[in-house]
Amino acid sequence: MRIERAEIVRVRLPLVVPFRTSFGTDTSRETILLRLVTDVGEGWAECGSEPDPLYSEEYLDDDAWVVEHELLPRLLRLPPERLTASVLAEVFRPVKKHPMAKHLVETAVLDAELQASGMSLGVYLGAVHDRVPCGVSVGITDDLPTLLAQVEGYLADGYRRIKLKIEPGWDVEPVRAVRRLIGPDVPLQVDANTAYTLADARHLARLDEFDLLLIEQPLAEDDVRGHAELARRLRTPVCLDESITSARDAATAIALGACSIINVKPARVGGYLEARRIHDVARAHGVPVWCGGMLETGIGRAANLALAALPGFTLPGDTSASSRYYAEDLTAPWVLDDGHLSVPVQPGASLAPIPAILAKYTLSTTELPLS
Repeated sequence: MRIERAEIVRVRLPLVVPFRTSFGTDTSRETILLRLVTDVGEGWAECGSEPDPLYSEEYLDDDAWVVEHELLPRLLRLPPERLTASVLAEVFRPVKKHPMAKHLVETAVLDAELQASGMSLGVYLGAVHDRVPCGVSVGITDDLPTLLAQVEGYLADGYRRIKLKIEPGWDVEPVRAVRRLIGPDVPLQVDANTAYTLADARHLARLDEFDLLLIEQPLAEDDVRGHAELARRLRTPVCLDESITSARDAATAIALGACSIINVKPARVGGYLEARRIHDVARAHGVPVWCGGMLETGIGRAANLALAALPGFTLPGDTSASSRYYAEDLTAPWVLDDGHLSVPVQPGASLAPIPAILAKYTLSTTELPLS
């Protein structure tokens, strides 16, 4: 594969409703897209990072710089016959961290590569399902009536699992109210996004009465030992998100008893190949996984659906329909069918954006130097 043109496209799409977590409130999704034109096909990918380093140390301007000045030059030094997604982890190893930038480049290369071979990402990764059940993530709201109205709407849409964002001061009572609303049979889980400390263990144990599917990332991402101790004090299963950036992290967390469920976000772990390795490690240890999201547009959602079709993804993920976040998506919209979304079957890893819609939401386009 030979790269003939590379562009970073910065876009901003308004969200249909503000999305608040313990990190802050988003009213739009601003991200960068990578377009690689090669001699075998055109690859697209969507970055998982955000404008500010709040979810992780990565942010959009940083990732754009790393792609242009560190990752792309390493691709260009490869002989065309060696430029495949399978070698990129080793090629990028000298660049410390920056998994979201690496995910962006790997996915664009994979998209072009799979188009050339006529293979879908699902087939490439080893998917065993042609559609996946979808959950929905519900942000923190100003009051309980607003929260309950949103949850009712998502249940009417057909979502198979409800996830509530929580933080200190917004946890036990919102969960109680939602459990009362949805009844005992609808799977319910909570996501703390690192908002608590181990000193809050007794308080978090109050959530045990609501028969939650899991509590996601209650403590800081680097506090694996604290999660192991917390897991011993709760009946609710502990799920790790931000703490897991590699298959090695997953193996360590499982061995320490820090989690019994893992949220796999491809952007957070450096790409779909590392995400598959995490899936394999978890499955070997009998630990269920599910596919998280970063408010992806249809471009990134397509690849996430392919990942979520692997056999170890036994819990509904955050692979929501386009309408959950966007009145108008960059691609043809993803639409729920009986609480499920279909796994893409077309060759490639991503969906290409619709040019007219992409132009509408583009902030800037930067052509990257190839020499």
